[in-house]
Amino acid sequence: MLKKYSYINFILLSFLLTSMTSCKDGMIGGNHVAYFGGEIENPKNNFVVFMKNDKVMDTFYLDKDNRFFHKFDSLTPGLYSFKHDPEYQYVFFDKNDSIMVRLNCNDFDNTLMFCGRGDEKNNFMMELFLKDIDLKNNMFDVYEKDEKVFSKYIDSSYQNTTKLYNKRKSFINWSEEFDEIAKANIELNYAYKKEVFPIVHEYKTGNSIKTKLPKSYYSYRNKIDVNKPNLLHYSPFINYMTSMLNNIVLTDCKGHLDDMSLENNIKKLQIADTLIKDKYVKNLVMNNVANMYLLSDQCSVNNGKFFNLYSKMVSDEKMKSKVMQTAENIKKLKTNNVLPNVTLLDVNKKQVKIKDLLSKKTIIYFWTKQAETHAIYSHKKVDELKAKYPDIQFIAINIHNSQEDWTKEIKAKNYTNSIELRATDFEELKEKWVINRVYRTIIINKNGTINDAFVSMFDVNFESNLK
Repeated sequence: MLKKYSYINFILLSFLLTSMTSCKDGMIGGNHVAYFGGEIENPKNNFVVFMKNDKVMDTFYLDKDNRFFHKFDSLTPGLYSFKHDPEYQYVFFDKNDSIMVRLNCNDFDNTLMFCGRGDEKNNFMMELFLKDIDLKNNMFDVYEKDEKVFSKYIDSSYQNTTKLYNKRKSFINWSEEFDEIAKANIELNYAYKKEVFPIVHEYKTGNSIKTKLPKSYYSYRNKIDVNKPNLLHYSPFINYMTSMLNNIVLTDCKGHLDDMSLENNIKKLQIADTLIKDKYVKNLVMNNVANMYLLSDQCSVNNGKFFNLYSKMVSDEKMKSKVMQTAENIKKLKTNNVLPNVTLLDVNKKQVKIKDLLSKKTIIYFWTKQAETHAIYSHKKVDELKAKYPDIQFIAINIHNSQEDWTKEIKAKNYTNSIELRATDFEELKEKWVINRVYRTIIINKNGTINDAFVSMFDVNFESNLK
């Protein structure tokens, strides 16, 4: 918690800013003056990056009390984001808003609070975000159920969230611009789960239901405009577009999910090229397709065909360069190569070299306190695997959490069947091991070389790799 005097100062500063912008609205309103500041406990670095449409607008440095403050002489109303590596969140500014943030980096999202003029709508947006995180954490088993059970579960959640939206809207009386963002948040997160259901269901159960869904199952697609300018840079939109493209292609594919990787991903590029008119979003969606393709197909001939088309369709040279660098990093993780070293610590804060631990067949998996359900289920899965395959070594690598939070979580949950390590630099992990999500698993051979760096222990066929 923040010290008492620090919290009081935070509230007083927020009140002062609100008072400043409440007076003389007519005089400063035309310039769209806005204020943004805050206080960060346990900061990971000494600055906050302020962005619009993923482009950096400004950088605010923390003072000796870990605070920052900035006045915008002219700030166009709309959706922005702020980043304190490795975390980020959205903030919406209306005309003359004065918004302060308060958070603890040890639990970024759950401690984030907005205060000042414009705080209510932003706190509601955080409320929606946290509800969606909780829903995802509670849906781990729901994806294994049949369509009726799944749809009933998320439809009920959607209705409850819509009721909350209507209640907050009538009380807060926010702008039409913010209302569009709030509604999109609810609709797109709901649609995303509908899109991934048939894919995840088959992935977890081995049972394909892609062609057995009711005709009305995808009716929500008709409500989503993929070319609304103010939604094109919003992550729920990008998530929806990526999953929707994936689902369309895999529904048309008659084989298993992994079949025809090259053909499927070329189709995704072609569909995206047809559906999306905005160049930036088209580039971003195609980049997501390219990155996911790289993780699924390691054939150099196929890669050449894919990137020949990708290069013609994507106009952003920086994005192309990043994708090609990812391709180079993935080459280093091919079968029989040695896993690159990354900075890892044990529970005693001692640095560990991964190569020194790989003297037997090993399974490496990842977890974070922020994805609690996955953390619990992955460790339970390892408990089951350890009982079946006692000669296999398991290494659990924590990402994002502080040393203190990580060690507390290990003790609280009694994680004992794995060697528990913590990655101190997620960017290094992303670059060297191409870890962009927590669900990856890496299999290492007895001689310490890579067996397969791109699998998941929750794949229905995962154990075939262990025999």
